[in-house]
Amino acid sequence: MAETAIPGVAHPILENDYASEWMGLEVLALSDGHATVRMTLRQEMLNGFGMAHGGMIFAFADSAFALACNPASPADPDSITVAAGVDINFLKPAYQGQVITAVADRRSSAGRSGLYDIQIFAADPGTGPTSGNPGELIAEFRGRSRTIPKK
Repeated sequence: MAETAIPGVAHPILENDYASEWMGLEVLALSDGHATVRMTLRQEMLNGFGMAHGGMIFAFADSAFALACNPASPADPDSITVAAGVDINFLKPAYQGQVITAVADRRSSAGRSGLYDIQIFAADPGTGPTSGNPGELIAEFRGRSRTIPKK
């Protein structure tokens, strides 16, 4: 499925996702097994060193992962796909005011299991994804998913 830009349109799972709302997550593109999202790093997202807190980068990547795993119109509305396990590697710091972009892509799926890679980039305002350059790679997140019954 081709990538589709969806400015300002939320995925149904974001309707009650207060963490993603607090982060200011913006959906840029969605397609089957893919999501691109961005947010701006605010002061309350920084650690004691003045850099983006690792937990903020992780939570941001995790939201992109969830969007890539769960189609907006699921084939089986009685199932959801959740994280079975994840790893993250922090490569470079990001700072207040920078725009970070997460690009999530499914690498493999078999039965109820999937494997996703999420790359997180940081750019100064005005030089981010709208200019065609997502910025510097700051982290890589690999997620393993599992589809389970919806409660």
